[in-house]
Amino acid sequence: MLQRNMDVAGLSNERPLLLAGPVLRRVQSHRLVMWLATRDPVRVRLRLGGCVVPGGSVQVLQAGAHLFHHLIDAQLSEPLTPGAWTPYTLEVEDAAAPEGWRDLLAADPALCYPGHTSPGLRWEPRVASLLHGSCRKPHHRTAQGDPAGDGLAEADRLLADDATTAWPSALVLSGDQIYADDVAGPMLRAIHQLAQQLGLPDEALPGVGPEGPATAHALVDHPMGYYRREQLLPRQAIKSGLKDILFGGVAKPVFTTDNAHNHLISLAEVLCMYLLVWSPVPWQGLDLSPPPGLTPRQTQRYEREAQALADFVQGLPAVRRAMAHLPVAMIFDDHDITDDWNLSAEWETLAYGHPFSRRVIGNALLGYLLHQGWGNRPEAFRDALPQLAAALQQPGSEAHDAAITHLLHFHQWHYVWPTEPALVVLDSRTHRWRSDLSSRQPSGLLDWESLTDLQQTLLDREAVLLVSSAPIFGVKLIETIQHLFSWVGRPLVVDAENWMGHPGAASAILNIFRHPRTPQHFVVLSGDVHYSFVYDVKLRRRTRLRTGARSPDIWQICSSGLRNTFPAGLLAVLDHGNRWLYSPRSPLNWFTRRRHLRVVPRKPEGLPSGRRLLDASGIGLVELDVDGRPWRIRSLLTDGRDVAYVPREAEARWD
Repeated sequence: MLQRNMDVAGLSNERPLLLAGPVLRRVQSHRLVMWLATRDPVRVRLRLGGCVVPGGSVQVLQAGAHLFHHLIDAQLSEPLTPGAWTPYTLEVEDAAAPEGWRDLLAADPALCYPGHTSPGLRWEPRVASLLHGSCRKPHHRTAQGDPAGDGLAEADRLLADDATTAWPSALVLSGDQIYADDVAGPMLRAIHQLAQQLGLPDEALPGVGPEGPATAHALVDHPMGYYRREQLLPRQAIKSGLKDILFGGVAKPVFTTDNAHNHLISLAEVLCMYLLVWSPVPWQGLDLSPPPGLTPRQTQRYEREAQALADFVQGLPAVRRAMAHLPVAMIFDDHDITDDWNLSAEWETLAYGHPFSRRVIGNALLGYLLHQGWGNRPEAFRDALPQLAAALQQPGSEAHDAAITHLLHFHQWHYVWPTEPALVVLDSRTHRWRSDLSSRQPSGLLDWESLTDLQQTLLDREAVLLVSSAPIFGVKLIETIQHLFSWVGRPLVVDAENWMGHPGAASAILNIFRHPRTPQHFVVLSGDVHYSFVYDVKLRRRTRLRTGARSPDIWQICSSGLRNTFPAGLLAVLDHGNRWLYSPRSPLNWFTRRRHLRVVPRKPEGLPSGRRLLDASGIGLVELDVDGRPWRIRSLLTDGRDVAYVPREAEARWD
């Protein structure tokens, strides 16, 4: 059980000025982007290598009486020295304080690695290694009920190891940085207290019905506020077939997750969730005893979740330190917003056609912009920031709804970092290719226009690091099962989202790999599925001879999850079944959309014979040669194992 008054080891009982961060974001030779959140309105400046960095910009957005978000976008007059340790600190000035500029980070030595007196960074134009992962659910536990650990804490252990020779160039988070749709009761309790501490304003909630709370503050003590929120979430009738047209549509739940009992609703809840999953500081002094009104069964669940969260919170100092030292690239997947986000045209019609579900989705998207999207590519959000500022000041107002409308039509979430190889991050959630057959069929993960733009981005590059939240080359048996459920009109049952599920999107992405001017080396980094694997992919010989295309080297590397796993027994069945049914020489391969490709799985070291899918929490580590080819691929697991993915040449047969 979490302590009644939550105190985190290594922090004083005083409430620090720095709530969360610093989080290192985009780093280039002449540019450094950093995010942080403070309790008070202060001026912030960056000191790099002992010198104050002039120029650039510091943008501040106020979300409450005691919550200020800062984004530093520093333009460096002198380039960073490749490979050198560059220390930094942040200095703040309070207009009401007479002492002038002071070191913001000096009060927290836990932010520094051994042998250093301040945080720092190592910049290299060429990516020699990087860390990547997705799916970090705070209250997740192992199948045995044990603490699950945290893949981001494993990243910190790697950086703290004196034997680490190749300092990772980036930490790539490919989705589900929060679970807005699956929140533990103790986490929700912490969120409500933190929102009150920070003075976050109330928010009028539209369309909740006569039994629902009218405002966010009323939601805290509402009878359905804990473990019953699925009863508040809207249901809406839609007529999409002959039976529905003749006899009336069935009321469908807008939110499809099975775990919506504590779905985040208000903007304040989303903002506090991010602070609590990134920093130990906001947990100080919180009373996490069960709220009144829980049933005995709910109280038991609350206690179990509290035990899992206690383990999560203990790892937050390490998580915070890692994110202060590595450039962090982020992109959303569905749980950052809600389960099955934009899965089909029918889902979109239901979700955006109701004012309450539109607000819930919009609040999660505003939170993503403020905490994740902003630092990826700050210049893309210049027009969105004034509307975001207005929404933060007046939640529930027309300005709030206008900001949501703007973001629902915003299409610049994707980005490219100019590393060597370039890091190309796809937005496969808001550029969907809707099905022409039925509104219930899953949409393609990228539409034609976005795939065409991607092709232009890739032209004449020799190598690329391509980030796709969902694997481009997934497990064929699982994709077949998803296709069957989609065929009978039930794609939501199995989360039927994969690149091969939509004919147009599948054909277009595969043609990109075949194009003679796209990269010779593709490293595809993915997550989403709650298990990890590595595939080596090549064009089949007959395809190359027929088209004259060169054969690119493709590595599909999936690392999932940071703190989440797949049901172990079910995954074992699917893993063995996939190996037997879709071996490289199996004729069933010719009935898949990837029939012109040879896909060979690597074996994770230490797994039983026949297993190719790794079911364990951890973080992926990819090490690259000078040409951008992975020479070693590993998973650093939270149970202490270091698992390498071994090529299986005996299974690599040409057709």
